[in-house]
Amino acid sequence: MKNDRSWTEIDLTNFKDNLIELKKFFHPQADFMQIVKADAYGHGAFQIAKKAIECGAVSLGVANLQEGLLLRYQGIKIPIVILSPSLENEIEQILEYDLTPTISTIDFAAKLNKSGKCKIHINIDTGMGRSGFHYKEAFENINKILNFKNIEIDGIFSHFSSVEEDIEFTKLQSDRFEEVLSKLYLKPKYIHISNSSGVVTFPNKYTNLVRLGLLSYGIYPNTEMKNKVNLKSIMTFKSRISQIKSANKNDSIGYNRTFIVPENMEYAILPVGYADGYDFLLSNKGKVVINDQVCNIVGKVSMDMIAVDISKVTKPEVGDEAILLGDSNENISVESLTSLYDGLSYELLSQIGRRAKRYYKENGKIIDSSPLLRREFMPKDFSDNKLGNIIESAIEQRLQSKEIANLVHEDILKRLFAEKDKDIQYRHNFKHTIKFEESDEFPNYFLTSTNLSFSKKLQNDYFSVACAKTEADLEKYFLRNDVEYRWLLDNSIDLEEMFFNVTSVKVNDIELYNEMKIADGCIEIKCYHPDLKSLVGKEVKFSISTKTYYPKSSHQLSVYIIEMTQGVDISFESDLKNVEAVPIFSGKSKFPKILKSKNKISISTDKDEWIFPTSGVVFVY
Repeated sequence: MKNDRSWTEIDLTNFKDNLIELKKFFHPQADFMQIVKADAYGHGAFQIAKKAIECGAVSLGVANLQEGLLLRYQGIKIPIVILSPSLENEIEQILEYDLTPTISTIDFAAKLNKSGKCKIHINIDTGMGRSGFHYKEAFENINKILNFKNIEIDGIFSHFSSVEEDIEFTKLQSDRFEEVLSKLYLKPKYIHISNSSGVVTFPNKYTNLVRLGLLSYGIYPNTEMKNKVNLKSIMTFKSRISQIKSANKNDSIGYNRTFIVPENMEYAILPVGYADGYDFLLSNKGKVVINDQVCNIVGKVSMDMIAVDISKVTKPEVGDEAILLGDSNENISVESLTSLYDGLSYELLSQIGRRAKRYYKENGKIIDSSPLLRREFMPKDFSDNKLGNIIESAIEQRLQSKEIANLVHEDILKRLFAEKDKDIQYRHNFKHTIKFEESDEFPNYFLTSTNLSFSKKLQNDYFSVACAKTEADLEKYFLRNDVEYRWLLDNSIDLEEMFFNVTSVKVNDIELYNEMKIADGCIEIKCYHPDLKSLVGKEVKFSISTKTYYPKSSHQLSVYIIEMTQGVDISFESDLKNVEAVPIFSGKSKFPKILKSKNKISISTDKDEWIFPTSGVVFVY
């Protein structure tokens, strides 16, 4: 987060605690559907879905086909119900991806029936006035649908319109729904009417499924609800001070001079605005917490910036963290902020942090992250399932291995497309040499020299070399596109410059400068040069040399390839006897060439042969 202009933190432990709390209001026979539409109200549909499934969710609720497709593409297997009406041209993909559409018209049900077998949920309009069969016509239409041979009614539901504030009308809706159900000879598997507020305020015994939405995310629809259920906030939206300024009395701040400075003051600029989802209507009203001090927003919220009065903040500095939403401070809760401009919690949640990165936490530790601004890979010319089958089948034929083909397709290609935003880079002419020598200073270790060279498109005007003592610490560098070399240091060695050092680093013939920092169990060396700016986006040759130490007692050394690579040559030099190389390659060359000489063993492929990530070599000595 240190390099982020803004970010959101999603606390999955709090989410789990909220589900546990809400389950106290369930009837014994009731299951729950987790509502993850609108990207789980801005919290991240995939990660929320995974945690909800762990906590017992039997299905997920989405708004449209695209939301359901993305969850299927990301590997979610449980039933996914499309709660809004679907379009005729979406039927093919609904069937192919085993999604459950909501039926609100006989016409759509008939077209679905002609297309293939499908489970459905039927929507009954008992007073919401939106989609669904009117409750007076529902029984007749349900009977018509029962005659469609390819359709299985998996659920029937309705939706309360004002369960938080109008109990009398809520009871009327419930009675209408129950009356429709009483006429049915066969009851479907799932019957549901209650959203999360209905679970708490209006329990009923004739349903067996509830839909958990806003309350599961720790947001109260009104203050009275706080007395009934104890929930925890999940989302925190943060930024940092980018500039500190001074203003004199009668100066103005922001567009249209809506804030006139009453007296000399200090204020801070935060690099977020309404394009980041921080609502424009919070102009001159919003609150921000900086160094535990509540600060007022002054002036209009701009597209990319807001100004904050920091006159009460002790020793503010550029880079200080600013909390715009969430946390434990009531002034910046979603409910409090939206009350300032008569807004909706749903709206603010689903729009907040549009340009931010999400960090997912469990038990106070970050376990996952994902960017918000990215285009998901969803094929258009073919459905995802068809295209996926074609790709996997082709890989299987090439590798002659169904297991590796499945690995490449599921764990590699999907990661490249879905998580990397199609920004696929690869290395070629990959040469890695590792040399062991005796060390007089540390006799239990080999003095280890390494040289790595390869060609690749330069993505930034710098890159980093990383070293850590544990796999968990090193793992965070695997998906960073600005890290070109990673080394796992033995746990018995101190994390110091004398034990791991970059001796030379070049791009083309340019010798780069480098700066080392040691923090959080890692050595990170930034490599840079002013001339690199003109090379960004161009194919260049990297050359990285290091000196380190490796324990003699280990008896094996591993080299991993974590990027798509074309052409590999890995060699190990030493005076040791009986050194063996065990290659584990995914690609056409599952059995690369192994050449041995007196002091050297090499593993290589042809220059045009591809090696997939997760490949590597283990040298055993």
